[in-house]
Amino acid sequence: MANTTTAHTHDDHDHKPHGLKRWLYATNHKDIGTMYLVFACVMFFLGGAMALVIRAELFQPGLQFVDPGFFNSMTTMHALLMIFGAVMPAWTGLANWMVPMQIGAPDMALPRLNNFSFWLLPFAFTLLLLTLFVPGGAPAGGWTLYPPLSLQAGDSFPLTIFAIHLMGISSILGAINVVVTIMNMRAPGMGLLNMPLFCWTWLITAYLLIAVMPVLAGAVTMLLTDHFFGTSFFTAAGGGDPVMFQHIFWFFGHPEVYILILPAFGVVSEIIPTFSRKPLFGYESMVYASASIAFLSFIVWAHHMFTVGMPLAGQLFFMLSTMLIAVPTGVKVFNWCATMWKGSISFETPMLFSLAFLFLFTIGGFSGLMLAIVPADFQYHDSYFVVAHFHYVLVPGAVFAIMAGVYYWLPKWSGRMYNEKIGKLHFWLSTIGVNVLFFPQHFLGLAGMPRRIPDYSTQFADWNMVSSIGAFIFGFSQLLFVYVIWNAVRSGEKAPQRPWESAQGLDWELPTPAPYHSWETPPSRDVVAQGTVQH
Repeated sequence: MANTTTAHTHDDHDHKPHGLKRWLYATNHKDIGTMYLVFACVMFFLGGAMALVIRAELFQPGLQFVDPGFFNSMTTMHALLMIFGAVMPAWTGLANWMVPMQIGAPDMALPRLNNFSFWLLPFAFTLLLLTLFVPGGAPAGGWTLYPPLSLQAGDSFPLTIFAIHLMGISSILGAINVVVTIMNMRAPGMGLLNMPLFCWTWLITAYLLIAVMPVLAGAVTMLLTDHFFGTSFFTAAGGGDPVMFQHIFWFFGHPEVYILILPAFGVVSEIIPTFSRKPLFGYESMVYASASIAFLSFIVWAHHMFTVGMPLAGQLFFMLSTMLIAVPTGVKVFNWCATMWKGSISFETPMLFSLAFLFLFTIGGFSGLMLAIVPADFQYHDSYFVVAHFHYVLVPGAVFAIMAGVYYWLPKWSGRMYNEKIGKLHFWLSTIGVNVLFFPQHFLGLAGMPRRIPDYSTQFADWNMVSSIGAFIFGFSQLLFVYVIWNAVRSGEKAPQRPWESAQGLDWELPTPAPYHSWETPPSRDVVAQGTVQH
C-alpha cells in the first residue's frame, strides 16, 4: 500500500505544471534556470540602454542630452544592473540548467531555496530602478559607492542599500545550493576530478560568493549607519576613515571580478574541446589553476587603491601578488590553445564566441598587468584606460562566454537548432562593435581623459565619437541574439539527440530536448564512465 502511495505521489509530481503557477512556485531547476536567464536578458538590455545614454552624451564635447547629475546616475546604475542584474544571474541560470544535468542529479539539492533565491531578484531590482523616480534621483556615486560622495545621496540611498542586501542574499543562497548539489548529488562513480570543468568553476565561484558577499553587506550596512544613525565608520569629521571603506569594498570587489569570469572559463573549456574534436588539454592543471586564481583573488584587493597613500611595502606586495595571477591564467590560455593544436576545428557560433573570448579576454588580461605596475598605475588610475581594461575582461570575457554557452546548449534545452547564419551575423557585429567601442578608450585613457565625466575637451573628441559609434553597433546587434533564440525555440529545425557530435558529458547523454526531470534514476557507472572527463 505504502509503495503504491509513493508511486502515485511520484506520478503526480511528474506532471509538468502549467500557467503562472509553474513559474511562481517553480522548484524545477530548468524552469528556475530559464527564469534567471530571461531576467538577466531584461537587465542586460536595461543596463545597455543606460550605457547608450552615456555614449550618446559623450559622442561630442559639450553637454548634449542629460545633465551631469543624471549622467553620473547612469554610470552608477549601468554598472549595478550589468554586474548584479545581468552577468551574475545569467551564470546562475546556466548553473541551474547545467549542473544537475552534468553530474547526473535529478535536480538542485534545495529546490525551494532555489525558488526563493530567484524571486528575491525582481524585488531587489524594482527597488533599485525606483530610485530613478525619487527626490534627488538615482545613486550617482559610482557602483563602488565610495563615501563621502555616496553619503550625500538623496532619498535613493536607503533603497539602494536594501536592494544590494537583497541581491547579496540571493547570491549567497544560490551559491549554497550549488555547493550542496555538487558535493552530495554526483552520480555514483563520478569523482570530483571527473566533473566537467563548468561544474568545477562554478563550485569555486560558489565558495567565493559565500566568502565575499557578506563583506559587501557589512560595508553597505556601515554606510547606512553612518548616514542615519550617527556612526562615523567612514566620516572623517567623526574620526572615521573613508579609505577604510575602499579596503572593505575591494576585499569584496576583487573576488567579485573572478565570480564574474570563472564560470566563463568553465563554459569555454566545454566548447573548445567539442569543436576541436579533441579532449581538453591539461584537465587537472585547469582545475588547480581555477582554484589558484580564486585563492589569489583574496590577496590582491588594494591594487585598486595604489593612489591612496599606501606604504611602499604595501605597494610592492599588492603589485607582485597581482602579477602572480597571470601565471594560472596563462596556464588556462596555454591549455585552450594546446587543445586546439592539430585539432579538427570547425567554426560554429559557440566556437566563434569562445575564440573571441580567448583573444579579447587576453587583451584585457595584458592591460590588467599594465595596471598592476605601481608607477604606471599612478598614470592610468581613474582614466579611461581602466574603463577599457575592465570592459575587455567583462564584455568579450564574461558576456561573450554567456552567449557562447547559450548557443552551445540551446539545442539541448529546446530540442531545436538555431539559425547558424544569423548566429554568425550576431557574432561578427558583436565582435566588431565591441572592439570599436572599447579599444579607442585605451587611447583616451593614455591621453589623460578621466572616467565618469559628462564633458571633455576637444582633444578627446575623435576617439569618443568612434567609441560611441561602436556602442550603438554592439548594443543594437544584441537584438539579433534575442531574435535567434526566439526563432529557434518557436520554429527551429529539430535537433538530434547529440547536436554536436563530438560533445562529451552526461548532459549530452540525456534525450533532446532535455526532459523536465533530468536524471530520475542516477546514470549507471558505465554511462558515467563514458560521459565523464578522462585523463
